[in-house]
Amino acid sequence: MLPPVVLTLLIANGVVFLAQGVMGDWLLARFALWPLGTPDAMMTTMGMAPHPGFQPWQLLSYGFLHGGTFHLLVNMFALWMFGVALENLWGSRRFAFYFLFCVIGAGLIQLVVATNAAADGSVYPTVGASGGVFGILLGFGMMFPNQRIMLLIPPIPMKAKYFVIAYGAFELWAGITGTLAGIAHFAHLGGMVFGLLLILYWRYTGSFLRRPPGPM
Repeated sequence: MLPPVVLTLLIANGVVFLAQGVMGDWLLARFALWPLGTPDAMMTTMGMAPHPGFQPWQLLSYGFLHGGTFHLLVNMFALWMFGVALENLWGSRRFAFYFLFCVIGAGLIQLVVATNAAADGSVYPTVGASGGVFGILLGFGMMFPNQRIMLLIPPIPMKAKYFVIAYGAFELWAGITGTLAGIAHFAHLGGMVFGLLLILYWRYTGSFLRRPPGPM
């Protein structure tokens, strides 16, 4: 019901979120994803303070930070809802690699977008597991294309493959038009694109085989 990688990710994200309540600015400054060209000093709740800017590890660490309780709960619910089936199908090792690959891929896309924004004077960090979660959503749609998903708004059933296509199209539209500002739409798309590329690579090389349920 809760395979080990999904369970570990749920716990890790919860623990880090609690740590944010105690060490908020310090964690965000060092482990959120900052654009290239971030100033050496920035305003914090304690006043102006030195800032490390972009560091390579942020391409992974940002995926364990969240912008609020709702942000965390939505991501963790989706991770549980779609990730359990994928981990049971693929095995824990392949699932863990896939999730982290999507987080890093989404981070690379968002780094380009945020760096371009920083060049125009808009410097902001990116946090959240959404890139990995959207990769999982893409993987679920490819592995279980005809599985029906009940939407909340509107409350209608939809096959997973159509849901993924519709959600991807919405993210692309929202990213291009700037709709729902403050959400990293291109990071979401990046997670889906990198997930697609990895699945296609596994299929092309013949290493992508369905595995029986189990942790490894």
